[in-house]
Amino acid sequence: MRPIRIALTKGRLEKRTISLFQTMGLNCSELINKGRRLILPVDDYEVVLAKAADVITYVEHGACDIGIVGKDTIVEKGGDYYEMTDLGFGKCYFALAAKKNFDFYNGYKEKIIASKYPNVAHSFFENKGMDVNIIKIEGSVELAPLLNFADAIVDIVETGTTLKENGLEVIEEIMPISARVIVNMASMKLRKEEIESFLSDIELAKEVSK
Repeated sequence: MRPIRIALTKGRLEKRTISLFQTMGLNCSELINKGRRLILPVDDYEVVLAKAADVITYVEHGACDIGIVGKDTIVEKGGDYYEMTDLGFGKCYFALAAKKNFDFYNGYKEKIIASKYPNVAHSFFENKGMDVNIIKIEGSVELAPLLNFADAIVDIVETGTTLKENGLEVIEEIMPISARVIVNMASMKLRKEEIESFLSDIELAKEVSK
């Protein structure tokens, strides 16, 4: 039987997760010195490095048993898997932002919203009972209001520096975000003991790391 396979989001969450794995007592030397390799042994586990959206795809379809991914990707992409643990790092939040001093909620004209996260934006405005036109932007979403292309944006905010430097401000905070552990549904049944052992170890390490 193959090792339990963990899909890990590359980049910002990767470093913090490696630190957590080390607190768990796992040997992360191969993962730290990975070069261009994308599948690496970490003690009895196998770690797969992937983009956030792909982490969810691999876990949902059973290519990986466990995934470590941001809540932002979970709510935008959806899918069938178990969301098990909030790891408490990678903290930021979804926010509605616009040009400084812009009265967003005033007037009856349909607002145009630019976002990399159209599903999050749609859900937010649906809950408010507002009709908006949501346009997906792949790059720097802050550009849209500056070009008068959109009235506001829905985006991830960490420090708020990028918004300030571009003359934008947060109108409303939508949802807090942090790193989460997700588990494939079939794996949770077939390899319950191994996965529960991993989840228990990561919870202990999380408490130690506080």
